[in-house]
Amino acid sequence: MKLEVLISRGRLADAQLAAEQARYRTVQYAETLRRTLEATRRNVRAVDWLNAVPDMIAEALDHVADRYRHENAILTNIRKARDEAEEPEHKRRAAELVDIVKDCIRRHTQLQSRLLEAGPLFRAEQDRQAFAAPTARVGLDLYGQLVAPVLPLPVDQASRVTDAFFVHGTGLRTPVSVRVGDLVDLLLTPPVEREHLGAEMPEPDLIATPDDSRFSEEQLAHAMELLDLDHDVPRRLSGLLAEARLSDPELPYLVALLAVHAASPPVGTAYRQGERRLLFAVDDGTPLDDPEFGGADLIVGTAQLDAAGMAADRKDAS
Repeated sequence: MKLEVLISRGRLADAQLAAEQARYRTVQYAETLRRTLEATRRNVRAVDWLNAVPDMIAEALDHVADRYRHENAILTNIRKARDEAEEPEHKRRAAELVDIVKDCIRRHTQLQSRLLEAGPLFRAEQDRQAFAAPTARVGLDLYGQLVAPVLPLPVDQASRVTDAFFVHGTGLRTPVSVRVGDLVDLLLTPPVEREHLGAEMPEPDLIATPDDSRFSEEQLAHAMELLDLDHDVPRRLSGLLAEARLSDPELPYLVALLAVHAASPPVGTAYRQGERRLLFAVDDGTPLDDPEFGGADLIVGTAQLDAAGMAADRKDAS
């Protein structure tokens, strides 16, 4: 806005100074971003990518967007002032101002591209540094370098090797008794105050959620009673749906849902829970003839589970 007012009033010298200040601000953003990205390439944990860098990037993008709007809008006026100027000094000032604004627009374009590449560079460096292969180190082969050469030796010779290894391998030894001075200092030292753990969390206001179940407990009990079949006499799904429709128009949906789940029965879960009977459904290719449902007319039945035999089989396998 300052630059636009100065140009409209013909004060091109002051306008040139304002344009140079705006360009310097863009250079500052570019230099700050360059240092941040270099530090990220060295150590991604040394840069605050949680708050500081995202705020700086957002501020720089706002700066670039604002400069784009103003500088592209006033570049035409600057050229007009240059072409219409009669005084040589005024024309020279206008020409220099045109070059400065063009350079500003070019720098803004470069800064915007680097700002947009900062996020992908951070994620790439984070992946590279987090999952980089550790430095190769030569480990100690205890069996090949110690145990295998020592086993054939006599006890008096092997004990010298093992004693030297364990003296240097077990580290420092804790003293058996403490000094009285250290004990007195420890007892007389006042306890260190604990750091503040933060504000106390408010008690949550729990609201009981309404029961939005489509089927009631009575309907579930009726459906389970309908599916409580004799294990020797399975039934077709179409017959079960027709019988359920006679007592409740919503009950066939629940029966169909239970039958579909029984097409892949959880046998292992039933064994672990100690159930004696398991509902199953088998598709033999017969299409379902029902006014509301389509698909296969499943054969629904119950199977007897032998929990004792299953446990014996597992014991024999182990």
